[in-house]
Amino acid sequence: MTDNTDKRIKLPELLAPAGSFQSLEAAIEAGADAVYMGGSLFNARINAANFNDDEMKKALLMCRTFGVKAYITLNIQIYDKEFEDAVKYAEFLYENGADALIIADIGLAYEIHRRFPDFELHASTQMSGHNTEAAEFLSSHGFSRMVCARELSETDIKTLTSNSPIEIEAFIHGAHCVSHSGQCTASFAMGGRSGNRGECAQPCRLAYTMNGKKGYPLSLRDMCLAGNIKNLIDCGISSLKIEGRMKSPEYVYGVVKIYRRLLDQSRNATAAEIKELANLFSRGGFTDGYFKNKRDESMLGIRSESDKELSRQLTPFSGLSKRVPVKIETKLISGEKAQLTVTIKSNGKCAVVYGDIPENAVNAPLSLENVKKQLSKLGGTYYSVSDDDCVIELGENIMVPVSKLNALRRDAISELDRQLLKKNSFKKSDDIFKNLHSEISEDKNKPLKKIKSARFIYDSQISEKARDYFDIVYLPFENYSPNSRVNGIILPPVIFDSQLDEIKLGNAVNSGVKYALVSNIGHISLAKKYGLECRGDFRLNVFNSVSMEFLLSSGFESIIVSPELSLRQIRDIPSSKGMIVYGKIPVMLMERCIMRSKVSGCHQNSNHDYRCMTQLIDRTSMKLPVFGTFGHRNIVYNTVPIYMADKINEINGIADEYHFIFSTETQIEADKIIEAYEKGYSLNDKIRRLK
Repeated sequence: MTDNTDKRIKLPELLAPAGSFQSLEAAIEAGADAVYMGGSLFNARINAANFNDDEMKKALLMCRTFGVKAYITLNIQIYDKEFEDAVKYAEFLYENGADALIIADIGLAYEIHRRFPDFELHASTQMSGHNTEAAEFLSSHGFSRMVCARELSETDIKTLTSNSPIEIEAFIHGAHCVSHSGQCTASFAMGGRSGNRGECAQPCRLAYTMNGKKGYPLSLRDMCLAGNIKNLIDCGISSLKIEGRMKSPEYVYGVVKIYRRLLDQSRNATAAEIKELANLFSRGGFTDGYFKNKRDESMLGIRSESDKELSRQLTPFSGLSKRVPVKIETKLISGEKAQLTVTIKSNGKCAVVYGDIPENAVNAPLSLENVKKQLSKLGGTYYSVSDDDCVIELGENIMVPVSKLNALRRDAISELDRQLLKKNSFKKSDDIFKNLHSEISEDKNKPLKKIKSARFIYDSQISEKARDYFDIVYLPFENYSPNSRVNGIILPPVIFDSQLDEIKLGNAVNSGVKYALVSNIGHISLAKKYGLECRGDFRLNVFNSVSMEFLLSSGFESIIVSPELSLRQIRDIPSSKGMIVYGKIPVMLMERCIMRSKVSGCHQNSNHDYRCMTQLIDRTSMKLPVFGTFGHRNIVYNTVPIYMADKINEINGIADEYHFIFSTETQIEADKIIEAYEKGYSLNDKIRRLK
């Protein structure tokens, strides 16, 4: 028994999803150490049952009672008009016993940390944290944990946990997004439902035609690392996370129960246990491709009718049967106030309450049996008391009405609940920008010169006209050469720790590159190391003024705001912002190269030839271009471009920088676009408008 306890202390936390109250009960019943759940607003599973305010209070109390930590998801990007409500909701969660918040919006995290400095913050996987530099940045700004990207291999996870100043949480089971989390705008671009706002329509699960063959090249099997438990323990991960807030209580109970057993026994799953997990939910089986660094077609899968039938046959979850053992100590003696102490045996938390002075008995005095019977009535609570743990000191010839004994018991339980939810005091300020404004230099607040910038994929697309028209011309790092004659370089959106040594920018700097377009907080120091001016890409997901100002104070000179914002929302964000005014938006960043397959012709090789491309054709015959990029990843672009050449007056003055994206355009086509923006031409092709 002692040996098992010692092992348990060293194990990583087992973190379970709770998309409903019944799923929360299932997670606790199965042995989760912690749960994550969301309220009615501000969470990335807005279509789950979730918890209204009263349910959240009850859920948080339940977690405290059972010693299970509760992490609440505020993991979407926040609009300016919602910002104060989101902070107030964080205050509500703080006051009602949440252990931590899982946050995706860097500005919201900044403000919550400023107002409630002892409220634990976890960086959502939507923040795209994937290397040590990101963990260090988050640590310096109040985070205690980072949920790392699902795409990390075992080697990269070990490097990260060994060097990170904060805890690392990693997904071990459940659905895979084909795009890096926080790097996908596909659902918004294709149907107006933002994944960054918790409304993803999952276009990745649909069929596409590629190179004449129809299939599901974007649909990944669910992750399952049950066969790698020993390795996961050795990795030094602080928390092992199970995905599934949209899944059933039966799924939660079954999956958590198996992983609890595997962790407690420090062993890998058997084939029978993997099959049991698949019966709960799978998409044609499982994959551990990212963890094992095996990114091939075996990762693909769809949910078949037989998969669904297996899930329908699950035994319904019967509810929470666990109870928390307590000790009850009662003192009922003549001349003294009645006293009742309730103590949770597992952690020593206790509550002491007092009642009236007992009366002298006229007829039948109280008996030990009657007192014990009333005080042991804990059926409406999560507590239980054994006969031996109900200790009563009873004076002679006294009387206490049953109603008062019951009231004493209820008061003690209520006080114990209050003690469990007790929090420290916190700062509170109504001035959101008070400290942040003072951190931004005066130069950053001065009006900037209006500039035009553009990104191209290949230098062959860049004409002399383009070099003259744009103030900054970017090429991706992997396609840059000293002969490119551009002054900007796009850092890869994802750079694992194992890939950092490949990012050498000395030649670019010596050849006249001055600007780095940075997509991730984990890459700021890399750009600064080479003396490049940091300019933020739209992948930073700036949706509000606080995020903008926070990032400007963290080393960025300007930032391109999210293309999901309306013109009014962009206008409301302070200066030093850019906006995309032309181009097909990159909608997915995929770790697994879909061109390296039996049905396509990927020609990437050891010399990093990133010039291959293909296209996906959806069910409406729209064509999505796909390009290779650094790390043998793919970038998928939208089918139609943003186009505002004939609406210049509508966007005039909204931003300090107008940004153009050239992807499939030839040099001649790019020049025609430039001319259109010079002269305000309209375009007859299918386009997307900023509104």
